[in-house]
Amino acid sequence: MINVAKYALLALLALPFLELAVFVAVTAMIGFGWALSLVAAGSTIGLLILRHAGGSHIARMRVALDQGSFTALQVDTSGGAILMGGILLLIPGFITDIAALCLLIPPLRHAMFGRVVAPARNDGIVDLPPEQWHQVPDPSLPDQRRHEPKR
Repeated sequence: MINVAKYALLALLALPFLELAVFVAVTAMIGFGWALSLVAAGSTIGLLILRHAGGSHIARMRVALDQGSFTALQVDTSGGAILMGGILLLIPGFITDIAALCLLIPPLRHAMFGRVVAPARNDGIVDLPPEQWHQVPDPSLPDQRRHEPKR
């Protein structure tokens, strides 16, 4: 777990430099005015998304947190993904805008959550093929074989 946190922190610290490098590359391709317009448009769209779609989700999160329920912090719901997408669009830069679009477009969001979030869930159930397991009787339970009718 420490390695994941270390790489996440490193990525977070490198993000401004990566955003600057991508901005310079896009500026070289389409010009400074167009690149700046795209960044400003992305931030404006992010603000609009947060004001309209994200506002109700934020209100639900506040109510749930006031009641002591931390289940409202799940981002794998569509409201949480829209909220996170709006926040990422609000941050100026092309990398965060692409990540936000992945969260805001439903097919991309479902594909991303299917590959990232679903394997990370730990509900205590492990699916194994039949050849990799066998049933072991629980010693604290009475022997069920004695009470089964014979065929």
